[in-house]
Order: sequence, then structure tokens, then C-alpha cells
Amino acid sequence: MYRTLVQLFDERAAEYPHRNIQMGKNRRGAFIPRTFAELQREVRAVALALRRHGVRRGDNIGIISDNRPEWLAADLAILALGAADVPRGRDAMPYEVEHILSVTEAPLAFAENEEQAGKILDLRSSLPALKELILIDGEMEGVDGIAVTKYADLLSEGLGALDGAGGRDEIEGEIAQGEADDTATIIFTSGTTGLPKGVMLSHRNMLYQLGEIDKIIDFQPGWKWLSVLPVWHSFERIIQYVAIYEASVLAYSKPIGKIMLNDLLRINPELMCSVPRIWETVKAGVNQSLRQKKPFERRMFSFFLAASRKYRYFEDMVLGLRPRFRKKSGLPGKVIGFLPYLLFGLLYRIGDRLAFSQIKEKFGSAFIAGISGGGSMSKDVDEFFSAIGVKLLNGYGMTETAPVIGVAAYPHSIRGFIHPFDGTELRVVSTEDGRILPPGEKGELLVRGPQVMKGYYKDQERTDRIIDREGFLHTGDLAVLEARGDFAIVGRVKDTIVLSGGENIEPVPIEAALMESEYIETAVAVGQDEKFLGALIVLDKKNTERYLKENRIPYISRSDLSGMEEVRHLISSEVMRLVSRERGFKPFEQVSGFAILCDSFQPGRELSAKQEVKRSVIQEMYASQIESIYR
Repeated sequence: MYRTLVQLFDERAAEYPHRNIQMGKNRRGAFIPRTFAELQREVRAVALALRRHGVRRGDNIGIISDNRPEWLAADLAILALGAADVPRGRDAMPYEVEHILSVTEAPLAFAENEEQAGKILDLRSSLPALKELILIDGEMEGVDGIAVTKYADLLSEGLGALDGAGGRDEIEGEIAQGEADDTATIIFTSGTTGLPKGVMLSHRNMLYQLGEIDKIIDFQPGWKWLSVLPVWHSFERIIQYVAIYEASVLAYSKPIGKIMLNDLLRINPELMCSVPRIWETVKAGVNQSLRQKKPFERRMFSFFLAASRKYRYFEDMVLGLRPRFRKKSGLPGKVIGFLPYLLFGLLYRIGDRLAFSQIKEKFGSAFIAGISGGGSMSKDVDEFFSAIGVKLLNGYGMTETAPVIGVAAYPHSIRGFIHPFDGTELRVVSTEDGRILPPGEKGELLVRGPQVMKGYYKDQERTDRIIDREGFLHTGDLAVLEARGDFAIVGRVKDTIVLSGGENIEPVPIEAALMESEYIETAVAVGQDEKFLGALIVLDKKNTERYLKENRIPYISRSDLSGMEEVRHLISSEVMRLVSRERGFKPFEQVSGFAILCDSFQPGRELSAKQEVKRSVIQEMYASQIESIYR
């Protein structure tokens, strides 16, 4: 029985040696498949070569690279030696790379290309422990005591050792020594404040989740995943191991609309791991294409979409999937909803044939579900895809929980709620006095389970602040429990905005509502200690320009949009429509003032690598714009 991820991989390679595990693009853009047996041979060869280059059990090895087949080979090779990898994407800022490689004292690191290698070599005075770089693509010379070895040469060296006397026994002996509690990876969270923290995750943390995800979806060997998220991030990382566990295929793509949609058709995958922003972009693309159709076609689509939303509402009633906060029978709802369910179900089937099927074709004929994590899915986006028949499973977790705490049940879930893994304990506690709250009451979510991290690397103080003496990890997220044990995330503890009148406001639902507008790219609520709630609005420039052209409103350039009175009037009407009492917002939650920004927020600046807004940074960067709201 396997205790480590590499031992699991070897078991699957023995079961399915000739099944594909990866599909990566060559230089011409064609997908090239690779079998378990081929990847296993590469993993063992790279591991042997690394051992000859001085890598030992307990070392920390950097990987500065985006998604590609070599990433998983390097990862498994490092783990085979009992070392831990320290990953980061190639969009990492130099100060982040310096921090993670210096703190972990990495003696060796993989770099995806010459740009990444150059970034690391420029930091060599701050990285005294680093002795060698493995360059995956490109060719360059080493400098000042840091050797540079091409990945192809490392692999060739390892293959020679593997085929030589004792090579296979040597690496199999190393793999056999691995234990479940060995550190597998140290992932430095991008964070929204300060330097990233190194999250230590064990093999046990990861392996526990694989069996739990298997309980949610009835996987079949050979199913394909389209891999689009940064693999250094814990969410996409666990999917790499899910693919191994389930004998699935990983096809590497990018989270760029045209590339991703094209690859969906080329690969025809069953599953895709994603973040909410990807689905928001797809929905916006659907709306854009609808505007180019005839008025009758647009009205027809709107009619069937509205009918399908009703169908899903009554379907939830009939299946007993409306949220309950007291243990009571769902029978009355099933009876009341049955006839409308049948009526709107007929309209859904007609709409699916006439309109929705054309959208679903873009995901391929085999598509089963998208698993969305890394942020809360807006209600509007969730309901849109549910209505047209594209299944999205919301997941929740954090890097500190390796990363999954729960995923919406498949095929039917309580809308907006997430089902925790078996063996994962949840508490919702008061943010004021820490008492445990009953279902229906909002408080901080606490988690205890096999996926909770070992701790922060070389930082016991911060570890003790987030994991209490009972072993519960304090997520910092506000949640509500449902009577049957599912939970919904409703905000962040520290994000709560308190107005001068004492009203507490959770900004996330308000921001999600605002971003339903096709003219708003990003929204950030502000107003701490002020009389009313305000917002910073980043324009969707493309759609705003289209609005101006359609209404024959002249403008000079994109840079002038934010200052135009007509644009301000447009955004004002959108804000009033989307955050209103009719949509369930209280009077003090409505946005009474806003400032328009023209430039998009950027990762590493206003956004973290996970696309989360850095509220403290934004407060400083846009202090004058925020001040203008309250003058």
C-alpha cells in the first residue's frame, strides 16, 4: 500500500503502463501523448541524475515554471528522493523568488526558460545555498559558482544511470523509504499582505483528498482533464495527483479564452479545473456573441434562459436541495414544486435544443463538469451555467488545507453550498466570543482534518496563530452551516467593512453583484468608518466603448473613458440596478458613491497570484480616488 505520492504513481504505472497520463504541446502546437510507463521512466531517470548532482532526503528544491509535462516529472523525481519541492510560477516577482529560495536554502532549482534562469542568477548574491539550475528550455552558461544544466542533458545522464548496473535498485530503494508524514512541498502563499508564508504539506495531506474526491465523481480511467491553472498553486497541484490516482489524462492548456476554448474542442475533455474568473469570461463571451444575433434570437434566448432558471429552482425543491437551517421535512416543497418542475422542464428541453446546445458544444461532447475553486462563484454566473446545463462544482479550501476542504456534491448539490470531505470536522464560531454557532448563523469557519498543513516553514509563531490547541485551523472566512452539514462561504473576517453608524458589511457579495455588469471588469467596496458604502470601479473598456459607439457618443481614446459624464451615468445606473433592495441588499449595503478607474488591476500589484484583491494595497494606491468619493 502506498504511503507517498510517488508510491501511488508507481502502483498506477504498474496497473496502466500503456495508458496515457499526459498530453503536452510540441513546438508546432500539436498535442503529444505520454504513457504512464514513459513518464515513470523519465521520473526515475531524473531522480537518479538529481541524486548524482547532490540532492538528498530532506532537501528543498525550487521549481520556477508554469504548466508543462516536465513539471510533473521533476516534481515526482524530487519526491522520489525524499526531498520537497518549492514551486512558483514564472510570473513571480524577483523579490518573491529570492524569498522562497533563500528561506528554504534550496541547493538546486528548476527554471522553465532562460528568462526565469536569468531572474534567479541575478539574485545569486542573496542565494548562497544555490549551486545549480536545471534549465528546461533554452541554453545558457552558469555564473559565479552556480552551474546551469540543460534538462535534456540531466535526463540523458539519468537514463544512462537507470540502465546501468544497480541504477533501478538504487532509485527503488529511495522510493521505498518514503513515509506519509514526509514534507512533499512547501508552497509559498501569494497572500494579499506582506511576504508569502511557506505552507508545509505532507504526502498524507495530499493523499487523503484523492480518495475523498473519488467519492464525489465516479471517475473512469482514461478521462481527460484540461489543465489551465498555474500548477504551482495548490488547487491545480492536487488535480495532477487526482489524475494519477484515477488514471486520467492531463492535457496542458492556458487560461486564455481563445486558447482554452480551442483546446476544449481539440482534446474533448470530461473535466476542467478552473477559477470563477474563467467562467465569468466565458459568460461575457456568450453575451457578446448574443448581441451580434437578430433581435428575435436574443429574445428567444432570454425567454428560455429565464424559464431554465425557474426549472432549476423547482428542480432543487423537488430534490430537496433548498438550504435548510433546521431539521425539518422537505416533503411540502417537493409537492409544491412538482408541477412547475415538469412544466419548466419541458421549456428547458426545448431551449436546450434551440439555444443552449450551441454554447455547450464549445466545451466538447464529453464535458461532464468544471470544478471551480480559488474564490467564490457569483450567484449569477453559477445560475447561468446551471440553467443552460453546464455543471459547475464549487470547491473550497486554502493552501493551508492542501487545498480542498469540500466540493459541491455531484450530480446534485444544495445550491451555493459545499459538502465537506468525510473525516473533515467543521465549526462555525462567533467572531466576538468564539462560541460555536448553530446552522444558519454567520461566523468564522474552523477546520480540522487530515488535509491540514504541518505548519508554516520556520515560522512557529504564525502557525500557532492559525492552528489552535485543539488542532482547528482558523480559515479567516465567514461561513454559514446548513442543517445537513454542508456550508456556504459568505465573506472574510478581516474584509468586513464597518460604517461610522456601526453597520457591518461583507464586501464580497456586493462586489460579485457589481461585476455582473458587462461594463464593470472589477469592483472593490470601500467605506471603513465612513457614513456610506462606496466602490472603486474598473471599467470593462471594450464593452464601454461598444456602448458609446452604439449610442453615437463621441470620445477621443480609452484613457478618456473614466472621466466622461456619459460613462459615469452608465455606471451609476448599473450600480443602482445591481445592488438594490429588489435584489436583496439592505439600504446600508447599497453603493452611494464610486470612483471609476480605467486601468485593469494586475497580479503582483493590486491582485495576488490567485487573482484576489489586495485590499490594503488598493487602499494605499487609490487613496486619492477613495477620498474623492467622500468629499
